[in-house]
Amino acid sequence: MSAQEGHRPGTAGYRRLNWAMLMAGIAGFGMLYSTQPLLPQIGGTFDVSATAAALTVSAGTGGLAVTVVVATWLGQRIGRVAVMRIGLVVAVAAQLASTAMPTFELLLGARVVLGLALAGVVGVAMGHVGAEVHPAGLGQAMGLYVAGNSLGGVLGRLVTSGVSEFASWRVADAVLGAAAGAAAFAFMILLPSSDQVPRREQADRVRPDPRAWLRVEVWALAAIPFLLMGGFVGLYNFLTYRLVEPPFSLSPGLVGLVFLAYLAGTAASVVAGRAADRFGRPVSILISLALMGVGIVVTLADRLWLIVLGLVVLTAGFFAAHAVASGWMPVVARGLGPAASGLYVSGYYAGSSVLGAALGLAWSGGGWPATAWAVLALTALAAGCVAVVAGRRLGS
Repeated sequence: MSAQEGHRPGTAGYRRLNWAMLMAGIAGFGMLYSTQPLLPQIGGTFDVSATAAALTVSAGTGGLAVTVVVATWLGQRIGRVAVMRIGLVVAVAAQLASTAMPTFELLLGARVVLGLALAGVVGVAMGHVGAEVHPAGLGQAMGLYVAGNSLGGVLGRLVTSGVSEFASWRVADAVLGAAAGAAAFAFMILLPSSDQVPRREQADRVRPDPRAWLRVEVWALAAIPFLLMGGFVGLYNFLTYRLVEPPFSLSPGLVGLVFLAYLAGTAASVVAGRAADRFGRPVSILISLALMGVGIVVTLADRLWLIVLGLVVLTAGFFAAHAVASGWMPVVARGLGPAASGLYVSGYYAGSSVLGAALGLAWSGGGWPATAWAVLALTALAAGCVAVVAGRRLGS
């Protein structure tokens, strides 16, 4: 590998980096959303509403959102590898501690700590991939990282929902924490040292151009993950409640199987990353958003197989759009340096925290139809943001 160019596709370093980031995604996203299938049980244990129970998800994503820029800064100062390793260790400890909390408030506090720690992983990961990988393989590498995120999401939900069939939600979440610990250990072994690319590391330390913060296209692109992630997480949050109620009345284990739809996101992320390299980002994102819209509408049906089909389609569309948009941010906000990825990730998790919980108002007021149409409106707004970014890029 050339120090100036980064890891090229087909090299040992490229493969190790991709496997390491896959493990980071599995560990981080498994923990971040581990309570999602358990929301009805958590609500019952602490006697709180569906909207309040959803705060166990929002607490983690909110903690991540507010510290992701700080994590990016730390990655520049003490090294991205060190920040990611420390973040994963603290996150696993917080995950395990959260399962023993006696009150709902303490549970939320532990989840906030989990999110703060994961900022050191998620906030640095995209910038690390961008700095360590040769441009020829960047789209594919970013797609593989996002695929690991979706894989972690589905495995985490399957573990907690499956174990909760036979044990309490506390035991289920603890088992997930142990599994995340194993994935974190694999990450630490596999990740290549970043000192292999010293010149790219030095480039990361260049001071950002303050004028980049004033560009409309930068904020329009940051709004895309805010809108999409908020709608996506909110939809899955309250889908759990829909499926445990009549006419479906599914058990926690069966509800967990529905999250297998996330596997569509794993495949779509890889395909979308390659498509963006070949056909361009705006077209790839808009097609992905159209898939999301179709999937959302299909979930309005009262047949379980159609709901699952709709979830597969919208999940594929969401992760495809995310894979492409995340790779677009360093290009659109080039003057911000590593802060560009931090801004994207901050918007992503701020949407999860704010909109993911706020959609509980739609659920409480109008059930699933109101929830689905609210998410569809957010998707349409994201498409408008794509048009703004593309138009500004063409005009510049």
